[in-house]
Amino acid sequence: MRQIVRILLFLVSAAPWAMARGATLSLVVLLMGAALLGLSGWFITASGLAGIAGIGIGFDFFRPSAGVRFLALGRAAARYGERLLTHDATLRALAKLRVWLLEQEATRDAWRLMRLRSEAVLTRIVADVDALDGIVLRLLLPGLAALVTHLAVFWTLGWLVGWPMAWAILAGYLPFGALILWQLGRRGLAPSETAEAEAQTLRRGLIDTIRDREALIVRGRIGAREDALLDIDRRAREAAKALDRAERDAGLLLTVLVTSVAGTALLVGGWLVGSSATGAAAAAIGVFVALALAEALQPLRRGFAELGRMAGAARRIGADIAPVARLRGPSATAGADTEADSIATGAPVLALRTSAIRLDLGSGEAAAITGPSGAGKTTLLLQIAKLLDTPLRDGEPAIAVLGRQPRDWDEAAFRDAVTLVPQRSALLRGTVRSNLALAANATENDMWAALDAVALRETIRARGGLDARLGEGGSGLSGGQSRRLTLARALLRRPRLLLLDEPTEGLDTVTAAQVLEGIRHALPNAAILAALHRGWGHSVFGHQRVLRLPPRT
Repeated sequence: MRQIVRILLFLVSAAPWAMARGATLSLVVLLMGAALLGLSGWFITASGLAGIAGIGIGFDFFRPSAGVRFLALGRAAARYGERLLTHDATLRALAKLRVWLLEQEATRDAWRLMRLRSEAVLTRIVADVDALDGIVLRLLLPGLAALVTHLAVFWTLGWLVGWPMAWAILAGYLPFGALILWQLGRRGLAPSETAEAEAQTLRRGLIDTIRDREALIVRGRIGAREDALLDIDRRAREAAKALDRAERDAGLLLTVLVTSVAGTALLVGGWLVGSSATGAAAAAIGVFVALALAEALQPLRRGFAELGRMAGAARRIGADIAPVARLRGPSATAGADTEADSIATGAPVLALRTSAIRLDLGSGEAAAITGPSGAGKTTLLLQIAKLLDTPLRDGEPAIAVLGRQPRDWDEAAFRDAVTLVPQRSALLRGTVRSNLALAANATENDMWAALDAVALRETIRARGGLDARLGEGGSGLSGGQSRRLTLARALLRRPRLLLLDEPTEGLDTVTAAQVLEGIRHALPNAAILAALHRGWGHSVFGHQRVLRLPPRT
């Protein structure tokens, strides 16, 4: 629940004036509804009594009927404005929540950012943010409006009808209404969270099935996948049924509560009339207002029923934005140093001192890191690239680039000196030219030279040249071609240190050899460190060092 409160405070602070306008109109709707029924009850009773007494011709029908029309029309207009403003406020707040969430994620290390690119993670985040709209629309605004309405009605009834009537309605609605909603929240906590989780799982499963249908059919697994999806759907339906039962039972109890409070108001009104404490028409106000207050409680039913769904979303979103140790920026003295100062010391481009590796890599030299999956090759490259924090070893830096720890570099200078090409290609919708231009302000000849280095010139030329358009994520190119295009983009930066994570992944042996040889020729003075599964890759770079990481224990 603390995560719900935290998210709620953020949503309110994200659009405070919009929230205030929506809350005001929510309150106006409830107050006008109570006033409408109260005035109608008084009008009907008073006019009936006037007719029985034979003085109906002298009764003022016009002002009460005008008041009824005003409240009816005003309530309809306020309801329209309330729906408009509360949804506008919620959408504004959720938009800021999405931006804040992405800003927080942008400060994470590379592992977290790579996990964020997963379709499953992105789908979950989108669904969780959407689930949080109920915190405002179904809990906060209607809850505040209901509480203030009950208090306002209490004081008004005490003044117009009598305090026994006011206390009877308040004591009936507030504690018992809160108890019913609390029980609904407890009972629906597990099924609502389960229903949401299973619905998200089913959505991802359907997407995966559609995407992998050919492989599933070839392997004869399409039937098993269908059975698994049907099982997920069954669990989601069972949770939804349990939640629906809990909500219906709560609705029944609220109906009983409204009937009981209205009946109690009728009895108290009769007692007040019998004791000459108030008139019959005034007593009717209490009975009709008791019926009108049902409108304040019923909208909360859905919000409390979905409390588990919102709590689960708030917990996951809260975990996504939990504070983490961020990578430290440049030290106080690093800003005074320049890249030229570091080079003047004669330090190697890259120095590694870990329990598994001891390496000094100078300009024009290259090395390959091999080892089984999970041994830490990618982690090491990310640490060198200043995308994961770098630990110290025996009080000394385990990694130094041009004589300095990555954490002590100015960010812009470091990015000019070091380029990392990760395993997953990162291409944008647009032209080949625009994707290459992300690296540097390169000429057209430079772009073609980079494409030639990665054996992609003829492929791009056949597709229409540099102005050939790519789809989202580089769709239109094969996996190997997308990989080579990202390598060409890295070459345009002309870094001092080039880090390659599985650069030959998805390439055949001949093409892989051409690409590695082209990279070396394109950057003859750069230090190159590559993580390779294929042990022969080191000979193509023309170096003698191969570093093998042992399996992690």
